[in-house]
Amino acid sequence: MTIKETEAVKHERLYSLDALRGFDMFCIIGGTSLFRIISKLTGADWLAFQLQHVKWDGFHFEDLIFPLFMFISGVSIPYSVKSKLENNIPERKLFLKVLKRMLVLILLGIIYAGALKSKLSEGRFVQVLGQIGIAYFFASLIVIYFKSLSSRIIWLTGLLAGYTIVQLTIPVPPYGAGILTPEGCINGYIDRLLLPGKLHGGTFDPEGILCSVSATGITLMGTVAGDILRSREKTNWQKIVALSTIGTGLIILALTLAPSYPIIKSCWTTTFNLLTGGISFILLAAFYLAIDHLGSKRWSFYFRIIGMNAIFIYMVNRFVNMQQISNYILGWISIEMREFGDLILIIGVLILNWLLLYYMYRKKIFLRV
Repeated sequence: MTIKETEAVKHERLYSLDALRGFDMFCIIGGTSLFRIISKLTGADWLAFQLQHVKWDGFHFEDLIFPLFMFISGVSIPYSVKSKLENNIPERKLFLKVLKRMLVLILLGIIYAGALKSKLSEGRFVQVLGQIGIAYFFASLIVIYFKSLSSRIIWLTGLLAGYTIVQLTIPVPPYGAGILTPEGCINGYIDRLLLPGKLHGGTFDPEGILCSVSATGITLMGTVAGDILRSREKTNWQKIVALSTIGTGLIILALTLAPSYPIIKSCWTTTFNLLTGGISFILLAAFYLAIDHLGSKRWSFYFRIIGMNAIFIYMVNRFVNMQQISNYILGWISIEMREFGDLILIIGVLILNWLLLYYMYRKKIFLRV
């Protein structure tokens, strides 16, 4: 990880991308906990229902948070990798850069999961950061060596189609082919054969080997969105319409296929990729419309501060108990507020996180991988 201190912004920043990344990370560092408490206080059972992962097949809002982050990482690729290609940076140098990023993220993921503090047989060696790194690496390679948008769409289509064939046609002993259960899916079978340590789901791991291959698909979708936003030939409205149309089409396709090919996050079915990719396209279009096109930047400032140091604050919340610090400062208020006590404490957690990130923003310190 390197520390980059920016002296000035030399090009117009895509504020909507920072804000959407920040919104996603807000959910991770306490936002969903905040809304769970609100749902409990207000009796909004529908909200509480959406803020928990599905047990296996199906989809809730909570299941969108991780793939949305991967989509966003893909959107950034044309702004980083592709712009360097246009500035005649050698392909080999870019290859080594994205390779290093993948290895660093895998290592951070292992540290985050606590695998190094346990015996090899007891640690978990795959984690969300590693999956982000792997998907970003392969998506970047495709952008580096297959530069046209059409060739990238061919890669994306081939990847999703190939993954579908693997999931539905390769038999898993003793269950057979196409058995999309925790024990019978090909993902879990390969993870049990090849992954060291323990698996998150016992018989499978949602960040396992095949899941990481599939997750490259939504990162590639992000690169398509990034190309659309970066285009100088399209007007803002054309970009918004393109993003919204693609997103709507992907959602319809996912829901059409779902009865025969279920939407399952834990084994990253292609329908899950299509659905979450479609929602991500539409969310990006909405944020771009409100922030970059209409110029409504003030309301998004809170989220943009979080989005500029997303992985840093993710790691901080793993090793620093913000809940305990909030309780130490606001515990007396939470006691006085009685049934609103938990609400006060989680608001304290979000404020502590944001103040730390705002301090870094003011000092122009941004931690990048």
